[in-house]
Amino acid sequence: MRFRNPEKRKTDFREVSLGLTQRQAVEEAGRCLQCKKPRCVAGCPVEIDIPQFISFVKEKDYPGGLKKIREFNMLPAICGRVCPQETQCQGKCILGKKSGPVSIGAIERFVADYAAASGQIELPDMKSPNSHKVAVIGSGPAGLTVAADLAKWGYDITVFEALHEPGGVLTYGIPEFRLPKKIIQREIEFVKNLGVKIRLNFLIGRTQTVEELFDEGYKAIFIGVGAGSPKFMGIPGENLNNVYFASEFLTRVNLMKAHKFPVYDTPVKKAKNVAVIGGGNVAMDSARTALRLGAERVFIVYRRTEKEMPSRHEEVENAKEEGIEFCFLSNPKEILGDEKGRVQALKCDRMALGEPDESGRRRPKRTGEDFILDVEQVIMAIGQTSNPILVRSIKRLKLWGEGYIKIDRDGRTNLKGIFAGGDISTGAATVISAMGAGKRAARAIDDFIMGKKGVSTRETGGGLSKG
Repeated sequence: MRFRNPEKRKTDFREVSLGLTQRQAVEEAGRCLQCKKPRCVAGCPVEIDIPQFISFVKEKDYPGGLKKIREFNMLPAICGRVCPQETQCQGKCILGKKSGPVSIGAIERFVADYAAASGQIELPDMKSPNSHKVAVIGSGPAGLTVAADLAKWGYDITVFEALHEPGGVLTYGIPEFRLPKKIIQREIEFVKNLGVKIRLNFLIGRTQTVEELFDEGYKAIFIGVGAGSPKFMGIPGENLNNVYFASEFLTRVNLMKAHKFPVYDTPVKKAKNVAVIGGGNVAMDSARTALRLGAERVFIVYRRTEKEMPSRHEEVENAKEEGIEFCFLSNPKEILGDEKGRVQALKCDRMALGEPDESGRRRPKRTGEDFILDVEQVIMAIGQTSNPILVRSIKRLKLWGEGYIKIDRDGRTNLKGIFAGGDISTGAATVISAMGAGKRAARAIDDFIMGKKGVSTRETGGGLSKG
């Protein structure tokens, strides 16, 4: 993959990765062994026939490759950019044992971008309309996947989105330099061309209830609202001015265009020295965004070592190239403020790794030493939890943990006709895992409405469906 120069790219929000050239894509496709039992397919949450689409690219039939991908995945340009291929399809590639695995994600991105640039995009095969209405709540990766699959099968789909732009976490959570908004818009337009309707500024649970959707004739409802509420550390100083939670910070910039204030109305506080707490992709996104807003020094504060970081390796390397500083084995204990209640410094414990915890990673423990980082801004990127507005409005809906919806593997809730998937049911995870959940839920919804496999009586617990 080609990347822009770090010194130039860290000053703007243009995309960092330049993707593969046509020659590179064909050469990389030629490395695929076309295994009879391809492990890469087993590693793909949306079940793409990877060897087949790569064989099209090898023969320079890029529209054919895109058509094959879209039999399984309607968002290839997005997945090619943000999927953690190194732990999924590419992580299973047999070539990875002796050399580098086939760059499946980069080839997928190339195919989608090439087709868009050349105008060679065609809709997949569609079934005749069946007159059954399905409501999808949330236009993030899970919701868009459910909507696209059901639309292909003839369903009348309406997506309800609370925000003023569609895309969910793709739009508000992932920075422009990693996933350009024009790419998101292009993929969403493709989904709309399947017949999917998207209603914006529509908050289910307030604007309208789930019960009212069933009264309007919707046969099933899918909930894919994500998990956008911030988590707190519970340390002193979290309420100081210039402490941001990553979900708010990134939303202000990505969705509300705070980096272009005052041209756009939403401001964001800028600082010379910034500390970002966390080690996932959201932490990397927050740190690299703060750098582009003008910070001179940005620190990633993480309580384990680099080896245990959940962030993608590529994002960590990009952050290092851009000058982000990493404070490993460091855990915040207090945010210090000045007399006006503004962030002045971050006090941290020095940590050491002990025995593995339930995640399999070694548990960090205090050493008794601490240190202070002189920063004027702290961004908390330690995870998100569910937004209670919708789930609390649905009577008798079973939840687990921090307000997540309890489902079976195919997205069925305990209420008849109500399905869910993505972060609202699992907690914060990846875009592609949410899409995989959406595909499974789409099949379950089709089975439910069409009465297949005896599932019409599967849901229990005082269901709301009038169907």
